[in-house]
Order: sequence, then C-alpha cells, then structure tokens
Amino acid sequence: MSATSKLGSPLLEGRTAVVFDAYGTLFDVHSAVQRHADAVGPDAARLSELWRTKQVEYSWNLSLIGRYVPFWQLTERALDFALASHASVDPALRDTLLDAYRDLDAYAEVPGVLERLRERGLTTALLSNGDAAMLGRSVDAAGIRPHLDTVLSVDAAQVFKTHPRAYAVVGEALGVSPEAVLFCSSNRWDVAGATAFGFACAWINRGAKPDEYADLAPVAVLTDLEGLF
Repeated sequence: MSATSKLGSPLLEGRTAVVFDAYGTLFDVHSAVQRHADAVGPDAARLSELWRTKQVEYSWNLSLIGRYVPFWQLTERALDFALASHASVDPALRDTLLDAYRDLDAYAEVPGVLERLRERGLTTALLSNGDAAMLGRSVDAAGIRPHLDTVLSVDAAQVFKTHPRAYAVVGEALGVSPEAVLFCSSNRWDVAGATAFGFACAWINRGAKPDEYADLAPVAVLTDLEGLF
C-alpha cells in the first residue's frame, strides 16, 4: 500500500509528523477580545489587531537584538500598548482580556483533524512561540491535549520564530529530519521561516490574504485544516 493511499492525502505522503503553529492556526487569537466585544466597545476589532501585531513585532525585535523573554510577557506588553492606543477602551479590562487570551477558542475543525491524523499513524505536535505555561493552559482549555503527541515551545531554544533554532526544536524533540515534517501555520512569515529551515509547509490562509515571500513558497495553500486530507 502506498503512503498516499494509506494516509489519504498527497500532502501527507512521506511524512511521519505533522507540526502546527498555535496562535492563528489552531487557536483564534481574536477570540479573547471577541468574547468581551460589548465591554470593549466599537474599537474591539482594531484593538485585537493591534494587540496581535505588536505581540509578533516584539518577538521579532527581541530575536534580532539577541534577547529573549517568555512570550506571555510580550502578550502583556502588546496589550498594554494596544490599550494605550485606544482611549475609548476601559483599561480596567486588561486582566479580563489577558485571562481570555489564556483560554483562546480553537477553530472548529481542529480536534477532528488532529484525531484523524493520529488515526493515520502520524505524530502530531505543536510548535509555538508561546511559553509552556500559556500553551499548556490553552491546549487544556480547548480540549485538544489528547490529540497531540507533544506540545513544543521555542522556549527550549530561547529565541522566537523565524530563527532556525526555533524550528530545530522539532527535530530535537521528535527525532525526525525536516523532510519528514509537514508544518502548518496561518502566518505567512512563519511558513517562510519553516520553509527556509527545510520543512514542507502548508499555509492555512484563513483570511484569504495575498501571498508574500514568493521565494519561500508553501507546498499547499489551504483555507482551513480540513484541506490536509
């Protein structure tokens, strides 16, 4: 039986592990603000976008500077900036929003997709900028821990994606070569970094965004994780 027929997808052929980014790929990063949108007010969507933008920006800047702090601290700093930039939003909501970020909603297809991958004999893992404590709570809150073989953090490398050492965490933990991994991320910059490292990548383009990094193309562009099959 060929790998394609056994696994049911050409994308999975030759792979032994499917590794997922967390934020934006498995978890809806905007669900924290959406959950409290009425309290946040008319700037809810803009606040959420700026929160996410700054969170990622800070991780890139620290990596270039050569410094590292846990991702949760960057999440707090990014929210502080977003709140300071939106005078219409009550800053007293800070703790409420941070608590909601610890328990982000998983996208609807996530549990079923992870379960089906494991049924096909594939190792399922998560590789995230998030530190172990925030990832552990998010995974448990979403109820997906039983469908993951391991939860990996760049904390082990002390540098954020897209640095090559961040992606090397996968091989060190799973004992697999880059060629054996299908890496899935909703973040095009993450796909570019993982492709440069040597992973085959599926870009989960949930927002139908235009492509970037043409010289570091994914092997597939999908609207959601169901497209893996």
